[in-house]
Amino acid sequence: MFSFLCGLVIFCLWLIPIVAIATSNRTSGGEKAAWVLAVIFISWFAWIFYLLLAPLKSPRYGV
Repeated sequence: MFSFLCGLVIFCLWLIPIVAIATSNRTSGGEKAAWVLAVIFISWFAWIFYLLLAPLKSPRYGV
């Protein structure tokens, strides 16, 4: 039972960055999918980069 609860806690901690990126308004479309995939395969380091770098392209206003 203890190992199940530990596994559940670890899974929930792993899921936090994915949910945070999926619900964020900073990116959209393919860029959001790329960040989610990066978090799945690279984990928390990708989330830190997301917080520092996203969005990769700044919106162009008045063009």
